[in-house]
Amino acid sequence: MMVALLLYAYSLGIRSSREIEQLCERDIGFKVIAANQVPDHTTLCRFRKENGKSMEGLFIDVLKRSSEAGLIKVGVVALDGSKIKANASLEANRTYEHIENEVKKMLVEAESKDTEEDRLYGADNRGDELPIDLQDRTSRKARLAACKKRLEEKAADEAAKLQAKIEKRRAHRAETGTKKRGRKPQEPDPEPEASAKANVTDPESRIMKTRSGYVQGYNSQAVVTEDQIIIASEVTDQENDINQLHPMVKKAQENMTEIDKEQKISTVLLDAGYVSEDNLAHIDPDGPEHLIATQKDWKQRQALSDAPPPRGRIPKDMTLRQRMERKLRTKRGRELYKKRGQTVEPVFGQIKDCRGIRKFMRRGLEACAQEWKLICATHNILKLWRSGKGIAAQMAT
Repeated sequence: MMVALLLYAYSLGIRSSREIEQLCERDIGFKVIAANQVPDHTTLCRFRKENGKSMEGLFIDVLKRSSEAGLIKVGVVALDGSKIKANASLEANRTYEHIENEVKKMLVEAESKDTEEDRLYGADNRGDELPIDLQDRTSRKARLAACKKRLEEKAADEAAKLQAKIEKRRAHRAETGTKKRGRKPQEPDPEPEASAKANVTDPESRIMKTRSGYVQGYNSQAVVTEDQIIIASEVTDQENDINQLHPMVKKAQENMTEIDKEQKISTVLLDAGYVSEDNLAHIDPDGPEHLIATQKDWKQRQALSDAPPPRGRIPKDMTLRQRMERKLRTKRGRELYKKRGQTVEPVFGQIKDCRGIRKFMRRGLEACAQEWKLICATHNILKLWRSGKGIAAQMAT
């Protein structure tokens, strides 16, 4: 019953546990699903949290139903990402220096408080309960510690990458006897800069740039078929899409294998956010064909409309990016890439604009990934229901 209730609510774009509780009292659809019971909002919230990992299994189950109804045609698919706000404010970002000072201040306050209570009540006596504000500060301390740890891990990771770059330059000089071109990298500092920031409400969320400005959020990825069925969905804390190409295509292929789909993905359409020499170099020659824009969408459309189709053999001295540009200019490449605007882009519009889902309700990368699976599963359920095929046809009769 709880699963059905959440699926129905999410399909309508309703995710607040309090709102679901209220609708179970007055909305006929919710009353039927809940069998006239009114689950408390805390119960709904706890159920969603404790069963988050089951959302991936639910997502696969819905894919199976969609496949049985003949809705999944995976010849051509499109991959894209969209920024969705975290359950946290931009104003909740604090610098590493501020967080470090706040943690030190709390430790001093805690020690001072313990000393004062020992004087008042005796070392072995408990005394009165801590005030609510001090109890809350304890939880705040945990969040600040998480922010501090994230900034330190990020700084250490960047230092390791920089050190690897320095070692590569040294190896090049030892091998060739000449210095590598470009400015010499500075020695890495494993400590975070004082100005480095993290969010104290949701430490795993990031500041991300969108067309309308900046949001505190996550990057939500989806692989979509020509029938606008989502066959793979993940969430990342990385602002750009470059590192998501191969993992997402692999995930889509794994999902199709799991639902026993015999048809293979033949072509993947992607925007310029996924293009890089490294990504192009690691495309599996035995896997799906990739059509990746090499410029921003409006520039790509203009380039395709202005440039004539290429003729003759491919020049041997072309870079991987130039080869991709050439492939996009072919008649076949133009026709295929047009499909991207009819597949993945409308799906994000349907989720954000039609269902009003622009912000995650939960906090943390794993929790938001679970919620995104539920959002995508209900998107597919709506497609299946409106198709009137498969299980939707059975239910209608």
